[in-house]
Amino acid sequence: MAGRRVTASSVAHQGPPQVVSMKKLTESSGLTFVPPTHIFTTDGSVSTTDGSVPESPSGIPVINFSSLTSSQRSVEVEKLAQACRDWGFFLVVNHGIEENIVDGMLDGVRQFFNLAEEEKQQFEGKHVLDPIRCGTSFNVSVEKCFFWRDYLKVFVHPHFHFPHIPSGFSDISQQYCNRVREVARVVLTGISESLGLEPNCLEEALDYDAAFQIFIANLYPPCPQPELALGMPPHSDHGCLTFLIQNGIQGLQVLHNGNWVTVSAPQNAFLVNTGDQLEIMSNGRYKSNVHRVVVNSKATRISIAVAHGPSLETVVQPAAELVDAENGNPAGYKPMQYKEYLQLQQSNQLDGKSCLDRIRV
Repeated sequence: MAGRRVTASSVAHQGPPQVVSMKKLTESSGLTFVPPTHIFTTDGSVSTTDGSVPESPSGIPVINFSSLTSSQRSVEVEKLAQACRDWGFFLVVNHGIEENIVDGMLDGVRQFFNLAEEEKQQFEGKHVLDPIRCGTSFNVSVEKCFFWRDYLKVFVHPHFHFPHIPSGFSDISQQYCNRVREVARVVLTGISESLGLEPNCLEEALDYDAAFQIFIANLYPPCPQPELALGMPPHSDHGCLTFLIQNGIQGLQVLHNGNWVTVSAPQNAFLVNTGDQLEIMSNGRYKSNVHRVVVNSKATRISIAVAHGPSLETVVQPAAELVDAENGNPAGYKPMQYKEYLQLQQSNQLDGKSCLDRIRV
């Protein structure tokens, strides 16, 4: 798989790194170069150079959510099967969440990251299972090279947590996350059917009413040398399905047939990635999607991801109906509690699907 290697200059720092938010770094210093701590070598021209949003290449699957709840359901289920099998990625349109809610979410995230640094630091968090964490890069305690990204991560289900500032952000976020969770539930039943399972099979396996849902807001400021930095490295998501919106600035790239494809979405559409737990439960029929984030030199990109996984206590394993050892289709993954899997991935450096590789049989 194409990727990036850390340069010698990026690992020159010794001892605990002095890391500040990317927003503070880019706005306070008149930065004209990428600091050595943030430099990656590149495998080719992957970064954007302006804030434009070209059309996504044809062929990216589009799922019409309204058809999943209509007489056209069987057609859309087949589209889901193809999307999960061939891409591990698709767009969801006509999902019914009002544009004013989506716009309000993007505005709330913008206001949060515009808070004073000392206000945001109260949500810093220290552990991957802290319900609210605000920081930069991915895991600065283990990384040798940092990413051009600030983040806010919040556990929003089964118990809702959220920062109390800025005013109104918590209220609209709870409304948004509840709505997205119901959209994800319907999509999940369609995926279950596409695997030849009962519609509620995956929902029950996830213990969906107690399922873990995490809200992740990302800020990617303009980068003076975007060809030398990454917003996020190639990785797959630890959960089952991740629903993402963005502020009209491109940056997400998905790996498809060995090539990085830059994707964008129509207004008020979701970008959806399949995650590691879906690959496990489908016994490898559907692969988790590998994706990364590139940065640009002119525009700040904001994205909001809402990731859905099993309940933290659920032991995830391939669905019994998809395992047939006698006919050459044994279980391809070892059972593992989702909480342990999440901690394993979040406590280490992101590196493709290295976490999932540890539990392959």
